[in-house]
Amino acid sequence: MTQYKFSLTRLFSYFKTALTGKEQEFTSGSIRRAVFMLSVPMVLEMMMESVFFLVDAYYVSSLGANAIAAVGLTESVLTLVYAVAIGLSMGVTAIVARRVGEQDIKGASQTAIQSIFVGIAIAIIISVLGIVFPKEILGLMGAEPDLIADGYGYTQILLGGNVTIMLLFIINAIFRGAGDAAVAMRVLIFSNVLNIILDPIFIFGFGPVPAFGVQGAAIATTIGRGSAVIFQLLILFYGWSKIKVTFRDIVFRAGIMFNLIKVSLGGIGQFIIGTSSWVFLMRIMAEFGSEVLAGYTIAIRVLMFTLMPSWGMSNAAATLVGQNLGASKPERAEESVWKTGKYNAIFMAVVSIIYLLFAEAIIKIFSDEVMIVTYGALSLRVIAAGYVFYAYGMVVIQSFNGAGDTKTPTIINFFCFWVFQLPFAYLAALVFDWGAMGVFLAITFAEILIAIIGIIWFRKGAWKKIKV
Repeated sequence: MTQYKFSLTRLFSYFKTALTGKEQEFTSGSIRRAVFMLSVPMVLEMMMESVFFLVDAYYVSSLGANAIAAVGLTESVLTLVYAVAIGLSMGVTAIVARRVGEQDIKGASQTAIQSIFVGIAIAIIISVLGIVFPKEILGLMGAEPDLIADGYGYTQILLGGNVTIMLLFIINAIFRGAGDAAVAMRVLIFSNVLNIILDPIFIFGFGPVPAFGVQGAAIATTIGRGSAVIFQLLILFYGWSKIKVTFRDIVFRAGIMFNLIKVSLGGIGQFIIGTSSWVFLMRIMAEFGSEVLAGYTIAIRVLMFTLMPSWGMSNAAATLVGQNLGASKPERAEESVWKTGKYNAIFMAVVSIIYLLFAEAIIKIFSDEVMIVTYGALSLRVIAAGYVFYAYGMVVIQSFNGAGDTKTPTIINFFCFWVFQLPFAYLAALVFDWGAMGVFLAITFAEILIAIIGIIWFRKGAWKKIKV
């Protein structure tokens, strides 16, 4: 009994240390402790990111199927923005982690500034398209005229303000690469608290603020994310993390920027491949009507709530790989990956059981319409059935990225998503008339395939020799 109490006390002590971010040395000592110290804040950070989706879904669900479907279609387009932001983030994390492992903090800071320049430039282009063509974008996604009329304002604001998404991901990637995962976590907690407060105010109206409906969810989210970006910049410039940026650093450095772009291109490519496949899957789902699309949209948002924490553990593995390769400890980097994968698989196995048993009850939190609940629960169960495979797949893929080898995951994603998933979904759903079930099965089978191929490739060990 005494030993049990001691273990709980030590676990609580570790947890408190992880939240404070005081421990930042991950290239020596216990690997299990290093995984824990990085994973806890990264899991909480990713859970905060997924709360954006759930909070919006909860409030918007009361506005009807059209509103939910508009959110779903917009989010599927936004995944292309996420693809660029996350792809850049992978390059940033890999290079910053490598520089920190090499004890080159100045080089890490210079990389940080160049990544922000790139993010802003890309965001401006996307903003122009989103502000000028929101109706056309929804139309391309198969939205019906009444859905476009109800939802284009949501699309216009989120795409127009995409710079908040871009910088939020990029700057948090800087913190993660430096081992300051607790800082990234605090930023998203701050952002989410604002979003939770503002969502009902802008959606339903309060005092002098009129009811904006589904458009209000976009306003609240953009304000929440924008405030978080300001918070991030203050942290960077005032040196409240390992990485400190000064005004002298705000200059264009071609060599660093081109190296960042070179490393990031693979990350951007792999996520554009993955997320564009989601766009096409959403387009197929639109063929089955707003209720089916709404059920699928809610299910995806619920799934994201648990996929994000899993991704947090995967990000921890990426940081450990980058820093340990920088410190010339490739074997320690590999061991970190297998341990993180095991912990991630245990977490995802527990979650999958919950989804399989309580799918209908979970979807009913958001909607009580029979068709929405039926298809939402079905997609939740089918996709969650492959969760244990996703766990290892995410960790291994992120570990390639952490090593700076973004090319390998791009090839894997191309084969599994474009060569396998999309043709399978189209044939199963529309040609063989399996309906929405064909799309759900395509998602599960593709993710299982990614895990199998990724593990086989990772064991070959070529990633240990990548230079960034």
